[in-house]
Amino acid sequence: MDTYIYPEYEVVRDTDKCIACRVCERQCSNGVHRYDADLGKMIADSDRCVNCHRCVCLCPTHALKIKKSEDTYRINANWDGQTMNEIYRQANSGGVLLSSMGNPKPYPIYWDKMFINASQVTNPSIDPLREPMETVVYLGKHTVDIERDANGKIKNNLPPQLRLSMPIMFSAMSYGSISYNAHASLARAAEELGIYYNTGEGGLHRDFYRYGKNTIVQVASGRFGVHKDYLDTAAAIEIKMGQGAKPGIGGHLPGKKISVEVSATRMIPQGVDAISPAPHHDIYSIEDLRQLIYTLKEATAYQKPVIVKIAAVHNVAAIASGVARSGADIIAIDGFRGGTGAAPTRIRDNVGIPIELALAQVDERLRQESIRDNVSVVVAGSVRSSADVVKAICLGADAVYIGTAALLALGCHLCRSCHTGKCNWGIATQDKELVKRLNPDIGAKRLVNLMHAWNHEIQEMMGGMGINSIESMRGNRLMLRGIGLTEKELEVLGIHHAGEAM
Repeated sequence: MDTYIYPEYEVVRDTDKCIACRVCERQCSNGVHRYDADLGKMIADSDRCVNCHRCVCLCPTHALKIKKSEDTYRINANWDGQTMNEIYRQANSGGVLLSSMGNPKPYPIYWDKMFINASQVTNPSIDPLREPMETVVYLGKHTVDIERDANGKIKNNLPPQLRLSMPIMFSAMSYGSISYNAHASLARAAEELGIYYNTGEGGLHRDFYRYGKNTIVQVASGRFGVHKDYLDTAAAIEIKMGQGAKPGIGGHLPGKKISVEVSATRMIPQGVDAISPAPHHDIYSIEDLRQLIYTLKEATAYQKPVIVKIAAVHNVAAIASGVARSGADIIAIDGFRGGTGAAPTRIRDNVGIPIELALAQVDERLRQESIRDNVSVVVAGSVRSSADVVKAICLGADAVYIGTAALLALGCHLCRSCHTGKCNWGIATQDKELVKRLNPDIGAKRLVNLMHAWNHEIQEMMGGMGINSIESMRGNRLMLRGIGLTEKELEVLGIHHAGEAM
């Protein structure tokens, strides 16, 4: 028995405006629109619509809109319509539900429950337009003894560092999961901005080796595309132990996304699913992780910082402490709202913890153990604005990764169909005709615009706080106040309630 599930969204066409130009038909990779010659008009199959808004944006007469379906089941507070539909789908298919682009559930967003302090009289504000404001960040170990040469000059004995013009980087998104043109956009923007982008676990296309000085390469459990040239060309190496959208499990790129070029880059057969295991099969302890860290350092002559990426889970502070002692230069922590091209729905929506709580606990634990400066901390998992960046730094981060925000800048409309490979915006697809829809020149420019805007806003917020450098803001939780939070939440975050004196 097949149970018909009414479409979640409906295509509404204004017949008075529609001129049957068929732009919507040509632009939709899901086959929603078609011209009916007998009727002499365009018709739509709402069952196929994923609400990507491509047709809405490109319709020359603005004749289209997508609306939420009004069809509902009998109201039941325990069994909502989405839950029922998911059971029907699994009963029909026997398969695991897949989802894209991060956890959409209405869990607390702690960024929105924190406010930033401002200075006024005794600690005056700073005007970023007329006074120096330092947003440059160096990531890496900062614990070295001062040494001088025979002439008394200080030696540069710092271990490898990453220099960022602003405390933001583009997070790990693999070639295969996203398109060649999306990677080109990220790489070009990173180079122009003086920041870094992360290859994800899909290797690095040979065309992008030219951007090596602004590239972080990833070594994940599947070891896809990992070889000496790959490691040598990068500015830093990231060992992926976990991911916020799917903690505790591996990755899966469907075979239909493994094109000829993806196959060559990942060093796997074309058209065959790329499945990375949940654990690294050579890492079952902090000692094993330390071995891989120093293997990678040895392979690259100790010239590149090594990052270890972990998912935000309940014991993340203890894990981070072990990682900091294992020889890592940077820890990247990914929260449960982190985006991804494909994740099991149940894992995405029920595993992990918010990045805000994880970050506060990791920073506090490393400080208590007097090893905070042994390692830099980068956080990810739905960093949506410059205000989120400032709050993350006040909670203890050195910098942030952004993924979904970067894809939105490239045109993503969060239709959550990345795993189908039919991205109408040319981002999460390997279909050559769809990939062409994303112009890397325009994409890079939009990313640069977004980052310049955020950096300007960060400077304005810092100026209002009376702070003139990112370093002075890091871990400065006195600059945050919570509202609508319980005592326990305030305690975990390490901040006071709004209205409470210091």
